[in-house]
Amino acid sequence: MVQLKYFTVDVFTNQRFGGNQLAVFPDASEIPENHLQKIAREFNFSETTFVYQSENPLNDCRVRIFTPGQEVPTAGHPTIGTAYILLSKELIRPKNKGFLMLEENIGDIRVDFVKDKAGYHSITMNQPLPRFGPFEKDYKLVAGILSVKPDDIDQRYPVQSVSCGNNFLYVPLTKLSVVRNTGIRNELLKAAVMHLDSTELFVFTPETIYNTSDFHCRMFAPLFGVPEDPATGSAAGPFGCYLVQNGLSDGSQIVIEQGFEIGRPSILKVHIEGKKDDITRVQVSGDVVLVSEGTMYI
Repeated sequence: MVQLKYFTVDVFTNQRFGGNQLAVFPDASEIPENHLQKIAREFNFSETTFVYQSENPLNDCRVRIFTPGQEVPTAGHPTIGTAYILLSKELIRPKNKGFLMLEENIGDIRVDFVKDKAGYHSITMNQPLPRFGPFEKDYKLVAGILSVKPDDIDQRYPVQSVSCGNNFLYVPLTKLSVVRNTGIRNELLKAAVMHLDSTELFVFTPETIYNTSDFHCRMFAPLFGVPEDPATGSAAGPFGCYLVQNGLSDGSQIVIEQGFEIGRPSILKVHIEGKKDDITRVQVSGDVVLVSEGTMYI
């Protein structure tokens, strides 16, 4: 019987039982390959991460990320939460001052951090530069999937897919009440798989709950085993790029609130450098709180 150490954290929050849940296995070397997906389903969090020795000796470690439904190439809160555990529990000695280099299926990901008397904080994921996908002009289709009216989509701005590693479809909605009443019709989403550039739907409005936030958002990915995500770091980066591209932000500091509708309030901070036609840096950061640690038996 193999005994596996794990930790759980809440990411993009400074309060336990908020933010996005994550399970981290800091040494996955003894886990059979066919158990990785089973373990992710057992926790049933948005993601679970498994840490291995790096393939490149210049990097710090390799991280694999699983949703309850499948392995994904990269993700925001798993990257930030895993880095926090490795650093705060002193499970890794960084090879570079002030940052980690993590190998993910998308490639090498740099994670910056600050260490002082308060411990490790300001953990920031540097994401790949954006790829802007096509506009989606079928507002009736998108509105039907989201259980809203076509007029509830703010047509001053495009419905468009953007990726910084994971591809999301961004849908601007007219007001907070519309966002809060949104619900995915899975049968319509499944029927539109071949039409939409992404089935991971990110809805937003500039009307917010907190006056310190810039946008109120929700993200739905039921076909990936995530009916609704409390906080989506891999969507926050390309969302910031979308905002800069469409003149909704200069990118210097974008504060996103998410997860309120499912009782897990989350705050994500995004920083975009460059101009709308030449974005040069995409960064996402947030707080992390340790919730539990334990042993799994296989």
